Amino acid sequence: MSYYDKHVFFCCNQRAGGENCCANYGADELRDYAKQRVNALGLAGKGKVRINKAGCLDRCDDGPVLVIYPEDVWYTFVDKADIDEIIDEHLKHGRVVERLKV
Repeated sequence: MSYYDKHVFFCCNQRAGGENCCANYGADELRDYAKQRVNALGLAGKGKVRINKAGCLDRCDDGPVLVIYPEDVWYTFVDKADIDEIIDEHLKHGRVVERLKV
């Protein structure tokens, strides 16, 4: 058994020179929001969910992106409502949010 049931990585990479990147879309702020919400719902910790900041996940053209392991499901998102849907559906109930899948 893995240490976490689900491990969520938010790409928060900032590229130089104005290149397209996840940081340009508020990925850091939405990662912070996701982490706070997962904690508030009691979903965080050993055997549960871990929210992490990642460097470049090399999918900036699909960005912003996050990936959830061990399922290897990639999502894009725009706002807190998208993050809430990913948390409520995927992290709480194990249902992939098809409309946000990359």
